[in-house]
Amino acid sequence: MALLHSATLIPSKIEVLNAWIPNQSWYLDADVSSLEIVGAYRFDDPDDDVGIETHLVLCANGRVLQVPLTYRGAPLDGDESSLITTMQHSVLGKRWIYDGCCDPVYAAALARTIVTGANQAELFVATDEGPVKREATTMVRGTGSHEDPVPGLGPVSYTNQGGTTIISTGELELTLLRVIGLANASDFDETLSGTWPGSDEPSLLAGVRTI
Repeated sequence: MALLHSATLIPSKIEVLNAWIPNQSWYLDADVSSLEIVGAYRFDDPDDDVGIETHLVLCANGRVLQVPLTYRGAPLDGDESSLITTMQHSVLGKRWIYDGCCDPVYAAALARTIVTGANQAELFVATDEGPVKREATTMVRGTGSHEDPVPGLGPVSYTNQGGTTIISTGELELTLLRVIGLANASDFDETLSGTWPGSDEPSLLAGVRTI
């Protein structure tokens, strides 16, 4: 499960995205004035150390972008180039925010969700009376089976190719659609699809191939 806190964030998530997205090679919209978060989903970190959240962002031209972020309580060793910014969280303190595609915790969570046919993490909000469940509005699901083992994962590397990002890790090659609609499910062994407010038909979000 993902435990959320009612907190003040400086800068806010949309401020982080507005500053970072227009400088990325997969951003295909000339208009940088209007970005809107229309959905988000989370994965669990089994060690409960890293927050994993993927934002679905609507551009002025109607395209929907997919932006996974990881939130860490300390810098990720050896990957300063993928640090997006730091954020002050009024409950958790200073957080280091990374492009999820560089983060081995995100890669493992994405692979596990796709290969085992899992869903997004359940959401709970921390209150004085204990965690209270929040219903998710963005739903994702992998096409695999819980009986399928996740192949061994190795060091993470990634490359951007047009509107997609290819993440290589051990025996798997993961493809994340940065721009929704730029690939077909038939291109992959297994896939991740999802719905979000305003988009009720499942859209392809990511795919995996065994190397």
